[in-house]
Amino acid sequence: MTSPASPSSPIPAEALLAITKTFIIAHDRDDDAALAQALVYNAGRLAWRMREAGLTTEYKTSASDVVTAADNAAEAFIADTLRTLRPEDGLLGEEGTSAPSQSGRTWVIDPVDGTYNFTTGSDYWCSALALVDGDPEDPDLIHFGAVHRPAMGYTWFGGSDFPTTVDGRPVGRLDAADADVAPAATCLSGYLHPTDIADPAMGNAYTQVVKEFATVRWNGSASIDLGNVAQGNHGCWMQRSVLPWDLLPGRALVEGAGGRVERVEAAGQLWSVAGTPASVSRVLEILDTIA
Repeated sequence: MTSPASPSSPIPAEALLAITKTFIIAHDRDDDAALAQALVYNAGRLAWRMREAGLTTEYKTSASDVVTAADNAAEAFIADTLRTLRPEDGLLGEEGTSAPSQSGRTWVIDPVDGTYNFTTGSDYWCSALALVDGDPEDPDLIHFGAVHRPAMGYTWFGGSDFPTTVDGRPVGRLDAADADVAPAATCLSGYLHPTDIADPAMGNAYTQVVKEFATVRWNGSASIDLGNVAQGNHGCWMQRSVLPWDLLPGRALVEGAGGRVERVEAAGQLWSVAGTPASVSRVLEILDTIA
């Protein structure tokens, strides 16, 4: 097992190892669905406790692209558990975990989605996990996604064979007549970096889409945004150049709720769009008119 805790981490390496071993013993008979939900719940609680104890923020590519010891510890907890309980499966994690798949299945890990929010004390962050067949960049099948939001205490779960739930309670269907509303009656969520807004082509593409919606929300965690779409709180979500760990857990939730998820090129970028069928159709129509 790995031991990622550093001297600046509030959790000693041996403590993380003990937590992981205890979890493995308790969950060694879980099926995939139960294991995924238990993993994101416990990873999220681990990160929460580490934040309460105090963390040092490190910067990756920019002031908003950050990582903490909690990200690394939570990812190691999930990855080490899966290496033990699902040794034939592949692994792909935001913080560097990578293992080839012998089974054709890969677990995609985002230990703390919304790390910038996490470091500022915001509650808009989560732990997220997806299980896919094939290449995570373009999977043949997304079995399910699991997303736990520690501050609120709930877990979204859903996918191709699992109608989306919140703590076991089914969400409404996004393809139902009363839910499948046009953009003008609902909210668009997502994210666009300030440097993207300054780019004329990207800024124009996003502006043309935003104008169709009643309101817009940028909160900084794709998995929570997509959970809110799946639950019917937001009508649609759009973001460019989304990495697998940011997209796949939430995509599974939206599809498990009867929503639509598409990827389309416009303004020189690959955009991911998710939401009610009507809202996604309208966004794709707009993007199709943009070179």
